[in-house]
Amino acid sequence: MTVRERIFHIVNYLMFGIITLICAYPFYYMIINTISANDLSANGFINFLPKGFHLENYKQVLGLRGLSAAAVVSVARTILGTACTVFASAYLGFLFTQEKMWHRKFWYRFFVITMYFNAGLIPMFITMKTLHLTNSFWVYVIPTIIQPFYIILVKTYIESIPKSLQEAAEIDGAGILTVFAKIILPAAQPIMATVAIFAAVSQWNSFQDTLIYVTDQRLYSLQYLLYTYINQASSLAAMVRSGGTGAISGAVLASRQTPSSIRMTVSVIVVLPILFIYPIFQRFFVKGIMIGSIKG
Repeated sequence: MTVRERIFHIVNYLMFGIITLICAYPFYYMIINTISANDLSANGFINFLPKGFHLENYKQVLGLRGLSAAAVVSVARTILGTACTVFASAYLGFLFTQEKMWHRKFWYRFFVITMYFNAGLIPMFITMKTLHLTNSFWVYVIPTIIQPFYIILVKTYIESIPKSLQEAAEIDGAGILTVFAKIILPAAQPIMATVAIFAAVSQWNSFQDTLIYVTDQRLYSLQYLLYTYINQASSLAAMVRSGGTGAISGAVLASRQTPSSIRMTVSVIVVLPILFIYPIFQRFFVKGIMIGSIKG
């Protein structure tokens, strides 16, 4: 490489390194503050390195009433909702590429137009109530199965797959379901992994559906419960640290809950599962998004 090329690469690496640090620092800041002495954290003394290491924040927050049941609900809705969304998006995206589908263009536009228009909150609530989905676990799954944006992604990707594969299978006697299961699904794994990431993150982070449609505490999602905990951080901090009124030692003071420690611990609990899962699908992500985006 020439001197100019080396300078260019060095500047690029430095710029992207700085941008990466800027993006990663908020997560790092939250984590080190949750494992540091709470009195130091509350006073803003924890910025780069943890001090007074302890895990009492996680122990006390994870011990809050109803958290384990809410976690089960969130995991179940994420797994089931993601699976249904991915399958529906893959199948509909495949159907919309089939020229022999009855009124294909009309149905495709019918699905796409729902991205831009909706009835609003009150009609949606009335619809869910009429369908007996309020205070039901299925309110987390059924309304999210059909997602026009994901269908567009899958359709665009499938259009990049050579049609000769389907034609060869049909010559050998394969039906539409056989073509979908044995030809399209294996070839469309990158875009399906991409849709799975989007759907899983959306399901895991969602709390508004619980807020609007659910009053049964047994069906509270983890996100909704943690959302209420964040809003009630001050009272929760007082509750989890309630105890004796005598002298407080330095060790007790360091692990004593504060509103800040509650908020940061809850935020880390919410974010960590996605941070662990996302790298697994990362290798599919760029490929799934980019393939089919350029024609010719």
